Amino acid sequence: MAITDLDVFAHLTDADIENLGVELDAIRRDIEDSRGERDARYIHRTIAAQRALEVAGRLMLALGKRRSAWWAGTATLGVAKIIENMEIGHNVMHGQWDWMNDPEIHSSSWEWDMSGSSKHWRYTHNFLHHKYTNILGMDDDVGYGLLRVTRDQPWKRFNLLNLFYNTMLALGFEWGVGLQHVEIGKIVMGRMDNDQATERVDEFLAKAGGQVFKDYVAFPALTSMSPWASFKSTLKANIVANIIRNVWANAIIFCGHFPDGAEKFTKTDMLGESKGQWYLRQMLGSANINAGPVMRFMSGSLSHQIEHHLFPDLPSNRYEEIAVRVRQICDKYDLPYTTGPFLVQYGKTWRTIAKLSLPDKYLRDTADNAPETRSESMFAELEPGFAGIDPSTGRRRGLKTAIAAVRGWRRAKRATAEAQTPGRDELAA
Repeated sequence: MAITDLDVFAHLTDADIENLGVELDAIRRDIEDSRGERDARYIHRTIAAQRALEVAGRLMLALGKRRSAWWAGTATLGVAKIIENMEIGHNVMHGQWDWMNDPEIHSSSWEWDMSGSSKHWRYTHNFLHHKYTNILGMDDDVGYGLLRVTRDQPWKRFNLLNLFYNTMLALGFEWGVGLQHVEIGKIVMGRMDNDQATERVDEFLAKAGGQVFKDYVAFPALTSMSPWASFKSTLKANIVANIIRNVWANAIIFCGHFPDGAEKFTKTDMLGESKGQWYLRQMLGSANINAGPVMRFMSGSLSHQIEHHLFPDLPSNRYEEIAVRVRQICDKYDLPYTTGPFLVQYGKTWRTIAKLSLPDKYLRDTADNAPETRSESMFAELEPGFAGIDPSTGRRRGLKTAIAAVRGWRRAKRATAEAQTPGRDELAA
């Protein structure tokens, strides 16, 4: 099941966790003290480049005479939407650029090119998700109220369609994000005050209505005045571009939260949580993607999901240098630093979603030691005092070493069991 005692799971003492918090606080101070012109130049250039891409895409759709121009314009528009959503909107609304005191690039005033209200997103994401990361019953991003992504969520027949639901969520991700704060389930069940429900619905409809008008009425009508374009051609281009953005955003976000090694936690684990424990929970509950400069940029720097969860309000262009120091801290305390190639991480996410569409009785791994769900109980067979200095190597033994030890035992037991199982030929004889 989910982790109920973070300190025990992490194989760290209270002093270790306090020191870990001090070291991460030092990273924050260093970045805050060094913010300046190069960071401001980065975000201004990013916004300018994104707007230029969007204009280029619109012009290709309006003035292109060939079918290839439609595809080029649609793809360009899709890329522009990804950059606006991931590297600009998401990060601006996290307050990463508030230190500049620029009213046009401020978390309180930015409204992104999505059907959901930025006001709603700032609450569900900035407050709920980042404060209560992967805490069951507190963080709605654990399955989005739709998917079963951990065994701690009881299986229901509804979950048989896990793969279908995730496909639909990916295609319409902006709508899933937009409706998250509305909490339709609570409204239908009568568990929300009428005034509050009305306010949320009205705010969502106002933002979504404006977005639908812009994407599916205004721009198609504008480009239809061109002799080389039509209302229908631009309408289809906008639909495809939005789907491109939705699927990509869904993939990147899921890679940061649902691959193997992104741990889940219980409500009891956060009682009396210290700053060091909060940092530790962010590190263990997130996963990175191995990425070069282009992938980092197109992911909104969420290829560094661990660093983002540690420091969500620090400029995204600094995550690469922060990551070097975070990895050093992980090595020092023998903590896992969960990362992997994009396709591997994304494949693990889909595998988990597919696997958990089935009842637990059909799953092989235990509820305390599955790739997607682990707890401190998986270490019950380790000898007392396992954590500390390994007498044979002189290196620290902590969570990373403990996980490797338990996995090694599991592989050995399976190999022994398979070796002792008679083969088909022997059974036939």
